[in-house]
Amino acid sequence: MLSLGIDSGSTTTKGILFDGTEIVSALLVPTTARPKESLNTVYKALSQNGVDFTISTGYGRGLLEQADKKITEITCHARGAAWLDPSIRVVIDIGGQDCKAILLNEQRQVADFLMNDKCAAGTGRFIEMMMRTLDAPLDSIDTFVQGKKPASISSMCTVFAESEIVSLLAEGEDAGNIALGMIHAICKRTSFFAQKMNLEGKVFFTGGLSKYEIFRKTLEEYLQLEVHTHQMAQYAGAIGAAVIASETL
Repeated sequence: MLSLGIDSGSTTTKGILFDGTEIVSALLVPTTARPKESLNTVYKALSQNGVDFTISTGYGRGLLEQADKKITEITCHARGAAWLDPSIRVVIDIGGQDCKAILLNEQRQVADFLMNDKCAAGTGRFIEMMMRTLDAPLDSIDTFVQGKKPASISSMCTVFAESEIVSLLAEGEDAGNIALGMIHAICKRTSFFAQKMNLEGKVFFTGGLSKYEIFRKTLEEYLQLEVHTHQMAQYAGAIGAAVIASETL
């Protein structure tokens, strides 16, 4: 029996094919200006040999007509993160255009959550735009900031931060210092946001930025809690959807 979970995010669309025990296949594609097309691309690629139940989640979850059920990203992210690491008690997700902090109870179910989806500041899209201003690829950020000292970034508004970065570059500030300053600003903002809840125990870091060690390490510094991640952490929402779908079979 095969279940399919698809997470339609603002930046990427992820799909997980699950057999009830293990992940059979995974696929990630960019979310285009037509998110329904991205959803259908993932669905067709992963369901070509047949699936028994499909759950969609994320911003565009209502656009997948083939989905048997649609579930919120909070529920799916929590379930997927706990499947990847059952010892966690907190999930922090920095997505393309939002940030989520989720508390889990002893049964690894959602006990409380906060979600910031009103502003792009502190999200994956923010750092992508700022790295573009620095003329450096985001994928190289771990090495780009190695040995650097964080420059002070006073604004977290995307428009004003870009202007501030241009001014810093004109003043001769090192681009790596600026990038590290942005990382500290994002992680400080995220930790302040998350600490509005009573955090304790191990934190699991998901979202596109979780694959960069400098973000995990800096977030851990500000939270003053263990922060762990996983090579499949970006797929947490899709994994959760696939696991929940499997349980309905």
